[in-house]
Amino acid sequence: MSQDLKFELSSEVVEDIHTYSELLKKDINTILNEALEQYFQNENEKLLEKNQENHNAMTNLDFNEFWDDVNI
Repeated sequence: MSQDLKFELSSEVVEDIHTYSELLKKDINTILNEALEQYFQNENEKLLEKNQENHNAMTNLDFNEFWDDVNI
């Protein structure tokens, strides 16, 4: 699946990419792919955490709320 993407990087980011490419002896594409993979993983974790918090907010009842309508 090939798609053309247009994006702009600041000159500082471009300089950092070149610097790290030389320091780490890694291809620029590798650095960008690794950075994006890490970004997506972090964002996915944030989304999962937020969804869990929302789920907990909807399902957490205190003791009295839980047992209020229960007839034993």
